[in-house]
Amino acid sequence: MSNLQIIKDFPDDFTFGVATSSYQIEGNSFGKSGLSHWDNFSKQDGRVFNNESGNIACAHVINYKDDVKLIADAGFSAYRFSFSWPRILPEGKGTINKEGISFYDKLIDELLENNLKTYSTLYHWDLPEIFMSKGGWKNRDTTKWFADFTDVIMRNFSDRLYSIATINEPWCVSWLSHYLGEHAPGERSIESGVKTMHMILVAHAEAMQVIRSHNYNNAGIVLNKQFVQPFDDKPETLKVTNLADEIHNLWFDEAIFNGVYPSQTLDLFSQYMPINYEKDLAQISQPLDWVGINYYTRSLIKIDPSESFLGYKSVNGDLDITDMGWEIFPKGLRILIERLHKEYSKKIPIYVTENGMANKDVIMDGKINDTKRIKFYNDHLIECFKLLQNGIPLKGYFAWSLLDNFEWAYGYSKRFGLVYVDFDNLTRVPKLSWEEFRRYLKSQY
Repeated sequence: MSNLQIIKDFPDDFTFGVATSSYQIEGNSFGKSGLSHWDNFSKQDGRVFNNESGNIACAHVINYKDDVKLIADAGFSAYRFSFSWPRILPEGKGTINKEGISFYDKLIDELLENNLKTYSTLYHWDLPEIFMSKGGWKNRDTTKWFADFTDVIMRNFSDRLYSIATINEPWCVSWLSHYLGEHAPGERSIESGVKTMHMILVAHAEAMQVIRSHNYNNAGIVLNKQFVQPFDDKPETLKVTNLADEIHNLWFDEAIFNGVYPSQTLDLFSQYMPINYEKDLAQISQPLDWVGINYYTRSLIKIDPSESFLGYKSVNGDLDITDMGWEIFPKGLRILIERLHKEYSKKIPIYVTENGMANKDVIMDGKINDTKRIKFYNDHLIECFKLLQNGIPLKGYFAWSLLDNFEWAYGYSKRFGLVYVDFDNLTRVPKLSWEEFRRYLKSQY
């Protein structure tokens, strides 16, 4: 059986943490939270498995002390969490919800009391629903309202936040949600997809300026990377594979680090881009203190004539898959980070801010023996260690996720957690993977 003994080989200053997000665990019906666009999206038939929502989720707002104890008891040194915009500002702007401020005050204090570093994210997909009638992320005003929200966070919490990320996974916020339509708001429009791919980067830029105005100097962004490979060696397949790589990965790398957009994709997108978008690129490419990478899978890119705009689709090959149907390809994590470091981020620190897998976890005799998940973590940590050996400034690794939770369009049908959650009574049961992390992390201290 695989174990996580590789942890013992990492340097003492390497950060091992665990991650969650607000809407997936907190319970949006608690603490006078406003509505997010996920609350509305979940009510639309066929959007979310069983029309489930984050109304209750893991009731983390109530159970946060127990959850923090689970993090500390496993030996992790850091916790990555996100602030809920509608919980802080139920109307999206204006009046602050004191209960929302109080919750995060208590959560952060609890983390610090347990010697856990606070890695925070400003936006992990819970846009206030009220903004949808104004165009959501397609509306430039939303980027200004996000800047105002950022200022509220900075004024209330920045002195206790070890790290701040502006946006989690801009590709998911834009392309997945506005062109592919798989996440809220569920639009399927090339114009919406392209426009939000730019606007979400403008939002990042606006937030960064606010963060810097508070003299804060440990801020970055979290990008989700997917390793793409051609299905075959035909020239036309190689061409669309490059396009897929640009859309998923390089669109954001080029803009954030070089202040440009990749040429092949820009040619395709040009007629849908916001007017005078070029004027935003200098602000988008302002310096970062670090960059985070979320990595889960690879995709093979195959010619698809039925896809009228892109001309391709993503398919699986012959690798083992997770319960999400995603191929397990640990080597892709190393290759993507090597490219990021060499061609874009240069010397700034890199973090693996999410890595994990969904598994069909079941309780037997009071235990969850998720050995496949342990192997998944072990194989990806081996690739992380190779990065360190090659001189890449990789500074930390965050397992996704602490808890089984609301897995977006899949509702509660997919389990990513190190800790099992019984959604009938919300009891928590640490899985074997949690035990395995504890086995080696505790020996480090």
